[in-house]
Amino acid sequence: MIGRRAALVAALALAACNQRPDSGPVIASAIGEAVTIRDPSRAPLNTATRLLVDATAQGLVRFDAGGQIEPGLAERWIVIDGGMSYIFRLREANWSDGTPITAEQVVRILTRQIAPASRNPLAPFLTAIDEIVVMTPQVIEVRLRRPRPDLLKLFAQPELALLRMRPVAGTGPLAVIARSGRSLLLRPAFDPTEADPDDRRRPAPEEQVRLIGERAARAIVRFANHDSDLVAGGSFADWPLLAAGGVAPANIRVDPAAGLFGLAIVDRSGFLADAGNRAAIDAAIDRSAAANAVQAEWEATDRLLPDALDSAAPPAAPAWSGLPLDQRRAAAAARVATYPGKVTLRIAMPAGPGATLLYAQIAASLTAIGIEPRRVAEAAPAELRLVDAVAPYDSARWYLATACAPCGEVAASALAAARDAPTLAERARRIAAADLALNDDVAFIPIARPLRWSLVAMRLRQWRPNSRAWHPLNRLRDDPK
Repeated sequence: MIGRRAALVAALALAACNQRPDSGPVIASAIGEAVTIRDPSRAPLNTATRLLVDATAQGLVRFDAGGQIEPGLAERWIVIDGGMSYIFRLREANWSDGTPITAEQVVRILTRQIAPASRNPLAPFLTAIDEIVVMTPQVIEVRLRRPRPDLLKLFAQPELALLRMRPVAGTGPLAVIARSGRSLLLRPAFDPTEADPDDRRRPAPEEQVRLIGERAARAIVRFANHDSDLVAGGSFADWPLLAAGGVAPANIRVDPAAGLFGLAIVDRSGFLADAGNRAAIDAAIDRSAAANAVQAEWEATDRLLPDALDSAAPPAAPAWSGLPLDQRRAAAAARVATYPGKVTLRIAMPAGPGATLLYAQIAASLTAIGIEPRRVAEAAPAELRLVDAVAPYDSARWYLATACAPCGEVAASALAAARDAPTLAERARRIAAADLALNDDVAFIPIARPLRWSLVAMRLRQWRPNSRAWHPLNRLRDDPK
């Protein structure tokens, strides 16, 4: 015991000695594609672009380092009429090209982002909004059809950032000042309320952030060589790379991310047309083996909801949850054996060593009951598709709606009823009913909660783990001033 403790202390001391100096710009790698600005209402955003949009085009509100709500373009707000109206007072601010921001522009952008025809992934969860109107040159009102106490968490997402596209301009808190290959250099955006106008000409190097979009392996190597301060956007698919990356354990941070991780049954034909057959597959998977193959401390789950959240009942459990694995597999194998014809299931998964380890365990579970599994690319046609998504807000309806892709008519009707509930109490009851309906329908096979990790240098003293797994670029290091 003493020897292990001494080794740990030595490792931490070595890590501290090898950290980058607490000076100069923060260098941040985002796992994924190159960094580009995209309109969230027209296309889903990758990790690097979400970080860039959040940094340069904040919304009415935003997340702080701990995942809590803080002011963005709105300096303050109130909720009235029993949660049916949100009134936001906008602060004095300019677009990044120097032109003033108006309430009319804000309303126009938000209206486009929440439109049913939008490709914004949050639009389906904003149907309670009736209209967004200008009240005064500095005040806007969001009027709801139904109360939504979680609305601010949705408005804090990068997908609802206030981004003007023609010409492209944001509202800060950072602004792009240079591009070099796959990286962008950002500095604090000029604030017209600041007393010193020279602020826009004399940024301190410590206030700047260089954001790089790159593959996980390259980002890990960059960090291990002390050429960066942060790797953001790590997932289960890339987790095994850390073992060979030479990164000190003190720099590896895991978020307590809330969300869905499992297999959506996206093709309900053939063997999967029967709910009993879908339940047999659900029961046959060894979740603990699948999760532990990727990360030893990754906790498995067999339920859609992590907690009751805003449901009136505890999470629904599958009927087989109390049975031993051998008994579950025997019953599942019997169903497969009576099916007329060979059962082959394609499983769509992302690339990466973590995905390979996960697939091997899922494939072993399916093979054990007589099903032939085939791994296909993430976007390829498949019967089962891996879903790995962090919840944008704390509502059971998000989990159920995300899992319903697709689901049966009864479950879909129950979800629609929960969405349209006129009061919060009735909504809670209808969500509980929808949870039971999806549990019976077996539209989704939960495996675990999302695994999200970052590599964080000691100089980034504001970095905090949080359930959103979200770390704003302007909330990484202490104020150098």
